[in-house]
Order: sequence, then C-alpha cells, then structure tokens
Amino acid sequence: MNYAEFREAVAKRAGLPPPEADNIVRATLTTLTERISGGEADDLAAQLPEELREHMHKDVDFGERLDLAEFLNEVRARAGVDRQRAAEGIRAVLTTLRDAVSAEEFKDMASELPKDIQQLLYPVSRQVGA
Repeated sequence: MNYAEFREAVAKRAGLPPPEADNIVRATLTTLTERISGGEADDLAAQLPEELREHMHKDVDFGERLDLAEFLNEVRARAGVDRQRAAEGIRAVLTTLRDAVSAEEFKDMASELPKDIQQLLYPVSRQVGA
C-alpha cells in the first residue's frame, strides 16, 4: 500500500477530507510510536510507505504507558480536531494500518499496547439475536 492509498483509506473510513486525514494519520502514528518499543516501531515502519516512516522514528527503546483517554487526548491535540473526530480518525488509521502490514507484525505491535487501547484495533463484533 502506498501513501496515497493509505491516506485515502483513512479519509474514507473516518469521513474526513484528505488534509484532515493527513493530520490524523500523522498524529496517530506519532502517538502510537510513543507507546511501543523502538524495535517494534522500526519493524512496523519498515512495512509502511516511506512518507509514514518519519512519524515512527524513535530514539529510545521503551514505550510510554498511557491509557485510552490520554491516547485520545494526545491525538486530538496533535491533529487539532475534536474528541469525536479524533476517535473516528484513530480507529480509521489503526484499521488501515492493520491492512497495510503483516498480520504477525500487527499482532506484535498490539501486544505492546494497554488493553484499553487495544480495543481500538479490532472492529466491534455484533451478535445477532443477543
């Protein structure tokens, strides 16, 4: 997947215009990178388009632990959007990220995140007749 395809997928999934999708992609990947190890950030970045790699560079190997609310607030502030658009954008970026990298790499990245942030990584399942 190239950068234009990645951005278009995020824009479509989140219902955002491309410039706003760019901001959400940048903010989400930067915030995500702060939460995972440096080695994992490098592994993930290696499978992404070059334009996204700059947002995933890390000088330290540890990940900063924040909860879902703090993660959402970081992305919201970096992207300059409201809380709802940040939440929709984060989910769109993470869904697109899942499509862009190998299943094994996505699983490795997910394992380094707190459980409450992991809930953004997978679609909500709906049970029929429940």
